[in-house]
Amino acid sequence: MIRREDVIEVLQKQPFEPFRICMTDGRTYEVRHPDLCVPSRSTVYVGVPDPKLRRTVVRMDQCAYVHIVRFEPLNGNETRRGRGRKQ
Repeated sequence: MIRREDVIEVLQKQPFEPFRICMTDGRTYEVRHPDLCVPSRSTVYVGVPDPKLRRTVVRMDQCAYVHIVRFEPLNGNETRRGRGRKQ
């Protein structure tokens, strides 16, 4: 399971590397800036940009840590943070 600390680690990496959050239901969220991802106690809030105006956030989706499968760098290499086996 992905933990809050895992999200914080990815967000604080210097330099920041954009990544994708993959969920158990198949949804994905692209995080292109660290300010668009806000970890809380049991969930992470992810800013969803307007598809036409990529710099405008249209909503914040709430993603429970227990439903996050893995992180993938947007350069295409799959990585897994947290405990457990690779997916």
